[in-house]
Amino acid sequence: MTPPSTQPPDRAHLLPEERAAGSDDPQAQAEAILADSEERTEHPDPEDTQSGRRTSEETV
Repeated sequence: MTPPSTQPPDRAHLLPEERAAGSDDPQAQAEAILADSEERTEHPDPEDTQSGRRTSEETV
């Protein structure tokens, strides 16, 4: 006997607000996330101490 899954079942359709936000195109969504991440890495917020690139000495 297979134990019940703790994972919720997949939804068969997007919610209207997800569709309006473009969630029906996972490739475009991934590209937008990566572009945003690259932008935040290359141009960090000076007020945010967790953003931007760090040297190995700064991670210790």
